[in-house]
Amino acid sequence: MFFCLDCSSPLESELRSLLQQRIMVLDGGMGTMIQQEKLEEDDFRGEEFKEHPLSLKGNNDLLSITQPAIIYKIHKEYLQAGADIIETNTFSSTSVAQADYGLEHLAYRLNRVSAELARKAADDVTKQSGCKRYVAGALGPTNKTLSVSPSVEKPDFRNITFDELVEAYTEQARGLLDGGADILLVETIFDTANAKAALFAIELLFEKTYERKPIFISGTIVDRSGRTLSGQTGEAFVVSVSHAKPLCIGLNCALGATEMRPFIEAIGKSTTAFIICYPNAGLPNTFGGYDETPQVTASSLKEFAMDGLVNIVGGCCGTTPSHIRAISEAVKPCQPRVPAADAFKNYLLLSGLEPFRIGPYTNFVNIGERCNVAGSRRFAKLIMAGQYEEALSIAKTQVEMGAQVLDINMDEGMLDGPTAMARFCNFIASEPDIARVPLCIDSSNFSVIEAGLKCCQGKCIVNSISLKEGEQEFLLRAATVKRYGGAVVIMAFDEEGQATDAERKVEICTRAYKLLVNKVGFDPNDIIFDPNILTIGTGMEEHNDYAVSFIRATKLIKETLPGAKVSGGLSNLSFSFRGMEAIREAMHGAFLYHAIKDGMDMGIVNAGNLPVYDDIDKELLLLCENLIWNRETDATDKLLAYAQNKGKGGKKVVQTDEWRKACVEERLEYALIKVIKSARVMKKAVGYLIPFMEKEREEMMAASGSTEEMDPYQGTIVLATVKGDVHDIGKNIVGVVLGCNNFRVIDLGVMVSCDRILREAVTQKADIIGLSGLITPSLDEMIYVAKEMERLGMTTPLLIGGATTSKTHTAVKIAPCYSSPVVHVLDASRSVVVCSQLLDEGMREEYLEDVKEEYEDVRQEHYDSVKDRRYLSLSEARLKALHIDWFSVPRPVHPQFLGTRVFECYDLNSLVDFIDWKPFFDVWQLRGKYPNRGYPKIFKDKTVGVEAHRVFDDAQLLLHRMIDSHSLKGRGLVGFWRAQSNGDDINVYKEDGTVHKNTKPIATFHGLRQQAEKDSSSSEPFLCVSDFVAPVDSGVADYIGMFVVGVFGAEELSQQFQTQGDDYNSIMVKALADRLAEAFAEELHARVRKELWGYSSDEALQASDLHRVRYQGIRPAAGYPSQPDHTEKHIMWSLASVQEKTGIALTESLAMTPAASVSGLYFSHPQASYFAVGKITKEQVEDYARRKEMSTEEVERWLAPILGYEQEP
Repeated sequence: MFFCLDCSSPLESELRSLLQQRIMVLDGGMGTMIQQEKLEEDDFRGEEFKEHPLSLKGNNDLLSITQPAIIYKIHKEYLQAGADIIETNTFSSTSVAQADYGLEHLAYRLNRVSAELARKAADDVTKQSGCKRYVAGALGPTNKTLSVSPSVEKPDFRNITFDELVEAYTEQARGLLDGGADILLVETIFDTANAKAALFAIELLFEKTYERKPIFISGTIVDRSGRTLSGQTGEAFVVSVSHAKPLCIGLNCALGATEMRPFIEAIGKSTTAFIICYPNAGLPNTFGGYDETPQVTASSLKEFAMDGLVNIVGGCCGTTPSHIRAISEAVKPCQPRVPAADAFKNYLLLSGLEPFRIGPYTNFVNIGERCNVAGSRRFAKLIMAGQYEEALSIAKTQVEMGAQVLDINMDEGMLDGPTAMARFCNFIASEPDIARVPLCIDSSNFSVIEAGLKCCQGKCIVNSISLKEGEQEFLLRAATVKRYGGAVVIMAFDEEGQATDAERKVEICTRAYKLLVNKVGFDPNDIIFDPNILTIGTGMEEHNDYAVSFIRATKLIKETLPGAKVSGGLSNLSFSFRGMEAIREAMHGAFLYHAIKDGMDMGIVNAGNLPVYDDIDKELLLLCENLIWNRETDATDKLLAYAQNKGKGGKKVVQTDEWRKACVEERLEYALIKVIKSARVMKKAVGYLIPFMEKEREEMMAASGSTEEMDPYQGTIVLATVKGDVHDIGKNIVGVVLGCNNFRVIDLGVMVSCDRILREAVTQKADIIGLSGLITPSLDEMIYVAKEMERLGMTTPLLIGGATTSKTHTAVKIAPCYSSPVVHVLDASRSVVVCSQLLDEGMREEYLEDVKEEYEDVRQEHYDSVKDRRYLSLSEARLKALHIDWFSVPRPVHPQFLGTRVFECYDLNSLVDFIDWKPFFDVWQLRGKYPNRGYPKIFKDKTVGVEAHRVFDDAQLLLHRMIDSHSLKGRGLVGFWRAQSNGDDINVYKEDGTVHKNTKPIATFHGLRQQAEKDSSSSEPFLCVSDFVAPVDSGVADYIGMFVVGVFGAEELSQQFQTQGDDYNSIMVKALADRLAEAFAEELHARVRKELWGYSSDEALQASDLHRVRYQGIRPAAGYPSQPDHTEKHIMWSLASVQEKTGIALTESLAMTPAASVSGLYFSHPQASYFAVGKITKEQVEDYARRKEMSTEEVERWLAPILGYEQEP
């Protein structure tokens, strides 16, 4: 493997020597001189392109083929005027630019021929004058841009890719080099990303095929703002392309010399390269021409030279041989600029739209962490839903809160990582407030990293690469990052796994440093080490020194590896304390205080949420530092006790309500410490009991006279972190928990190949195989293992676990590859349950059937969400509505009254039998497994039955106590009105008389209609709630009902319990109030059907039948699938004066208060059914907005979850 360490060449050394002696001169504008020839269409075509179908006039580069004498003559005139270097006539000679003329196939030939013409002219004048002249192969910017969308409506859209530009520039550079160019000049750069593609292509050619040649780079500032068209400052531009080690860098075009001066000065202060400057002949006049005389241009450039600003000068648009002659004479006596030998020495230089320098005196650098699908649930939800523009707000907030670098991570199993990364980076490029800071492209999948690098014009940080897959892969990836111009984070992993102690961390980092510097040629300042901030306070003793090891390793790295920086992912430190944000922030603040003192330069943090060390509560600080420095064996317990009992101002740090309301993952993470501590205690207990168990087993064998060895274990489980992954903490915890539950656990370690996993499973007669992985590429390896197990005809159940895994990915991507059981295990706390059920002959089949059904539902839900949906037009959907024959069915029943009836103090005892208890158990995360899922079967469940019974008994006691003491009060309202449908709307009328189409309603409810195309074989109608009400022109009188019910007093009672420190009953009150409110709605609906409306007076259903909706009619709620628009509540509240009559109010977001409230409409027709509107088109949204007299934008905001299209920016 060969990497260029000394990228200079004999020619570069020659030019460097000349540039140190005198100011060299570049030629002037080629286009200016061609225009003076006054060529016509035929001249451009020549003989070869006489029949070409497109106009070729203006394609100046083609003249190298069709009019070579003219081009040669222009070159020679510039050389004779004093130019040392002439540019090839190839500004637009890429296949990309030539596509406008239909000549993209000529790209290589154009460049080679043009270079040969320039070479001949230069050689001829060299012979004539005795002074060597040089040819610069010109690579123009193309007419496309990687950083700016050509569509205002689609800021993430690009009309070209990085790879396409690399291909085009590769072809161009090959032609120029084959034609004899001495120098490659990437010029007139208005988008640095385009230039980086050109430099990438050039570097690949030099690495693989061609002798190295000097590189010149020249940007263009579009106006006096000092920025490129894509928004970069000159200094940021220099940082972004410095990896190419240009011999010269500077500016050309756009401005005249006078206007260009401050920007040339700024660039000169930012680089160790020589400076090139070739401005236009002033600013263009009103006709696009240039009036600046040779003497004026020369005078300005002479000032540059006299002030030591330049090494090469020349001209661009509007300049001629006369300008070049004047410039050459003017600068001849001037001394060349002396480049700074150590501009920003010992600084890590990064850039977004603006430069960012990290040096010896830079404060700690905050790398914003929230644009990470693995670290921010809000961000992940938005990205998974395709709401990239909304996700940008998270990025913007991070920058506003102090993030100096923005970390972007798209590692999620069900996400197309490269596509997501590219799209989000493109969106960022459209937001200058965000794009001004450098990006940290963060992924464990190198293809995702490359996708991000290809979209960034600035200099990024790559996070990360490591030695875990060996030196060869490490060197290849490091060289690739260098080619893109990135700095790189190196994780402290190697072929043996993750370093946990300080000595191993430093050993790995030192090895990586030497490889990067000595073999790849990496600038030491571009090397960032992450010595692994690992989780402390887990309850496992081997983790106690993790923080100390990081800090010690940081100090040693900074002392022994010159230039290298140190970073880390801070949230890992306190992962055991998920849900306890005040504790986590204090731990982070204390840890950083010490780590920064010992050399930590930067970290991935939640910008804005870091407390100042001196502001941390002193008692809390001491507890945190005792844990960080591992001073006390019970430091974790003490910190937990503080979290639960003290906190600032007497308020508990941990609000039990909050963590219990969180999703399953967060609750399990909250309980992690307790799981591990319990496992640790159990492990000690088991260790104590094993001798007694062995003795008992031997006695049993002796008593039975059996000589056959008895297996003391429940089963054998082989665990492995899959190939390519070195993370094993989660797997280790699973192993401990399983081992403590009498499973024989064979842990194969990390980075285990498929072959070894399966071989060991067979050898050890494994009952179950468990695969673990933390990084996204591990998911592909898991799929491979499943396929291999299927190929080999194995039947061993396969368990999937780890931070990057998910039930959806397992169901969609892994399970279909293996015909035997595949089960996703969410957490260590679930592993015993899953393994026990898999190995219990009495439960196995039922459990697997349950999993199979669940995974089929997961797959269907996933495919429904991602496949391209087709929609009927609104008119087509209305034609396929539910058409009821209102004359052949019984006429709608007249309610017992019209208007409203208020229930002031409803008898809560009458509601108890209507309670649906299943959601109550869901609150407590008590879910029985098939066949013991629902109430009361859950009490039979082996896992949660006893606990469910206990919670249920507690609930009964509290429920009756609250009812008897009148602590809770039920209040509600029911109402009925005459109603008729009018299209997708339902008009409500004050009087129960004859109604016509022009009868003015007192209110109108608006419906939404299904539009998503159904199966072609299906005859299902496209429903809207208005279908269930007789049309206004049918002559059939119909009615609609409405209800609002609420349970008052729960919030106050819950708060009382909270104040007493009784979190359990605080939650119980709210859970029971919710159940009572739903029961209130259920019981009242039964009364409506049988009495108050009376359309189903003979109904005799059990409560369980009611919960399964086995009655006639429906009661859909606004904001739910049948009518997803919450704003319909405004109409309900206004129609029935709900707040005035009941006290039940609506919040700004249209939630109901009290929280234990339910509302909805009543429909009585026998064919009325619940349905989901699903996704709808913009056509329906606009129609709906007109009917509701709202703006389309406001409707889109309320209906965002069901929009079947991307909203316009």
